[in-house]
Amino acid sequence: MDWIRTINNSIAYMEDHLTEPVTLEDVAAAVNLSVFHFHRAFSMLMEMSPTEYLRKRRLSQAGADLVNGDEKVIDVAMRYGYETPESFTKAFTRFHGVSPMQAKKGSPIQFMSRYTVRIQIEGGQIMEYKIEKWEAMDLLVHAKTFHAETSETEIPKFWGEYFENESYRKVPSYLGVCEQNKTGGDEFRYGIGCKASDVDGVPEGFEILHIPEYTWVVFKCVGPSPDAIQEMWERIYKEWLPVSEYELIPDYDIENYLPGDPSSKDYVSEICMPVRKIK
Repeated sequence: MDWIRTINNSIAYMEDHLTEPVTLEDVAAAVNLSVFHFHRAFSMLMEMSPTEYLRKRRLSQAGADLVNGDEKVIDVAMRYGYETPESFTKAFTRFHGVSPMQAKKGSPIQFMSRYTVRIQIEGGQIMEYKIEKWEAMDLLVHAKTFHAETSETEIPKFWGEYFENESYRKVPSYLGVCEQNKTGGDEFRYGIGCKASDVDGVPEGFEILHIPEYTWVVFKCVGPSPDAIQEMWERIYKEWLPVSEYELIPDYDIENYLPGDPSSKDYVSEICMPVRKIK
């Protein structure tokens, strides 16, 4: 997949629908991606979520409309999806630093132009990875459903809840497994656990995930957790995927936390994703 073109196409779609009630699902469908995959790729490449981009661009255009025209605040608010003048004024003031009425009277406002994604070639840091064929496998996980927009803050809390539960701590917890939603919704499941063969039976609160046979790309992450893994995720989408001969298979991805001190600068973890060669 041409990730740069895909994300630029998603931006074009959002720009064409700034005054319409566009959802995350709508934009993802327009570029033929699952919501999970689209949200992650966009957020990594743009350093903001698709929802945040839409919100900022709408408020930016709303400011321009107020400054350059004679429209009422309520009319501009409704155009950009705000149901009440109060909610619009609150969002507008937070973004621009002045109220809509102050903007109409000539106070300076903020402007965020349309984004375009380009590849920037940078050198110096090597990405260490390997391509491996894995047989089908069973994983034992305690899983929960998350929303794409809030997962970055909710998943760390989920890990904390896991370790606070004494019965869960009896199960090894070296894998973080993301099960992508294939139905187009904005939800996905994330599980904490281990290989099923590490534990006898299925403890209460856990389930078996059947992972098909795939070719996997395995990235080595060196440094304190979770910073090293988060930095590698960003590099995968910004540096590896745009030029790779492989594309991701939207099914599962796995974070493998190897033995050692997770706070050490030498700590090693892995990101594992199923891939196939681009035809």
